[in-house]
Amino acid sequence: MKETTQPHASRAQLAILRAILTIGRAAGSTQIATVLRGWGIRLSERTVRLRLLELDRAGWTELLSRRAGRVLTDAGREEATRQNILARMAFFVSGRIDELNYRMDFSLRSRAGTLVVNTTLLPADALEAALDAMQPVFAAGLGMGTRLAVLRPGEISDDRLGTRVPEGRVALVTVCSVSLNGILLKEGIPVTSRYGGLLEFKNHSPERFVELLEYGGTTLDPLEMFIRARMTSVARCARTGNGVVGASFREFPSVARPAVLAARRQLRALGLDGIVAIGDPGRPLYGLPVGEGRTGLVLLGGLNPVAALEESGISNTSRSLSGFLDYARLHPITSAR
Repeated sequence: MKETTQPHASRAQLAILRAILTIGRAAGSTQIATVLRGWGIRLSERTVRLRLLELDRAGWTELLSRRAGRVLTDAGREEATRQNILARMAFFVSGRIDELNYRMDFSLRSRAGTLVVNTTLLPADALEAALDAMQPVFAAGLGMGTRLAVLRPGEISDDRLGTRVPEGRVALVTVCSVSLNGILLKEGIPVTSRYGGLLEFKNHSPERFVELLEYGGTTLDPLEMFIRARMTSVARCARTGNGVVGASFREFPSVARPAVLAARRQLRALGLDGIVAIGDPGRPLYGLPVGEGRTGLVLLGGLNPVAALEESGISNTSRSLSGFLDYARLHPITSAR
């Protein structure tokens, strides 16, 4: 059996793996394309054939014969099943995002107020190792800005609920990427969170999304799910410029594009800029289409520094969209110790 050379399947590859799994026997490009059309996925037979060659090289499919077609290898069946577990975690986090965006009160004009945050609890004696792991991620610009809060036992970790850090633990609080939605909403710009996913970097440059989950079809922040599935390589990306990091895809009305660009300049000055790219009106961004009169925006995940902890084997309990923290309590990573 060939050795798998990819960390996980792309969206198109995964669809083909699932189609073969559904067919339940050897299948050719015509059968696969027919199943995909039934799922609302339009891939030509030629495209399916090219993808199958990629899957052969990755070790996920194997040509049984030209007449019969391809079957899944054990690795391919495992990949299709593992991804299906993620896909089946179907509740809705989008309502939670909308609620938090409405309730946060940070204002660009006043440079004050609460932001939506993620909270990570870890043993107090692991703090220095955790900061060592997170520092390169912030330095490489792979987080949602450059600020976080380090909270000791007994300190309040949610400024609305008054939740406190337990004894023997410390909390690392990072800005959640959905704070951008709330900030722009206060500026009169509605933002729609469409996908959370994994963005591949090559030579320090973002190249493409290799995984996407709709915000409307998951119980958790998609990046939280990918971290738990050990699908990120944030630490390596920070170190070498090559790797897979958490990111999300959003849309906003194209008429607001100048205002979004102006807001980004202010966010950068406040240490809150995690925007990777702002697209052109009505044009796809990193291969993802946008609606009529809409513009795409790609934003880094606020949990990327936490992914580096997971990758380093540092024990932690992380929760995205955990609550609210006042901007004044967040400080640059360089002054966190």
